[in-house]
Amino acid sequence: MYARSSTFAAQRSSIDRGIAYLHNAVMPNMPEIDGWVGMSLMVDRATGRCIATTAWESEDALHESRMRVRSLRDGLAEALQGQVEHIEEWEVAVMHRDHLAGASACTRCTWIQVDPTAVDLAIHTFKSTLLPEFEKIEGFRSASLFVDRETGRGVGSTVWASREELDNSRPLVDRMRAEATRTMGAEVLEVAEFRLGFAHLRVPELV
Repeated sequence: MYARSSTFAAQRSSIDRGIAYLHNAVMPNMPEIDGWVGMSLMVDRATGRCIATTAWESEDALHESRMRVRSLRDGLAEALQGQVEHIEEWEVAVMHRDHLAGASACTRCTWIQVDPTAVDLAIHTFKSTLLPEFEKIEGFRSASLFVDRETGRGVGSTVWASREELDNSRPLVDRMRAEATRTMGAEVLEVAEFRLGFAHLRVPELV
């Protein structure tokens, strides 16, 4: 499984308009594109930062979709009254759902950098060390890990039932992250939290 993430700098007042555009203009077109298996949108209403992610059943489908999705991405940028800051393509290394996200779900994303030779160690650590601990925390819903094997860059995401449970999980997850990144030999590039504005994902369990 593979994914493409597009980060937008949006006008905060236009985020709901962007979510509506995804529902009404983007989603009806996506099933026509071979290999598409889902889409999500994370939003930060305080800063206007939004990240739209599409998932694909193969690397070929990811690559072949690039031209087809360009106009839809441009339309989303227009609806958000913003611009695309950058686009990243990933291998979906881990996808685990413990519960459905729910209407109030929030996400925490951690971007990391490891030596490219250590990507498999990072995947193993996420699966064997972090996932079992996430499942013990109140409000945990799902987790995923995307990696770029060529560069050693990755992003781990967790979904929580509500803002309150996201907040409550932070001290424990901070300690878990510090220990896991030492094991991986990883540098934490950024940690950011979002509201899950839109999710329509059919990515299978990958653990």
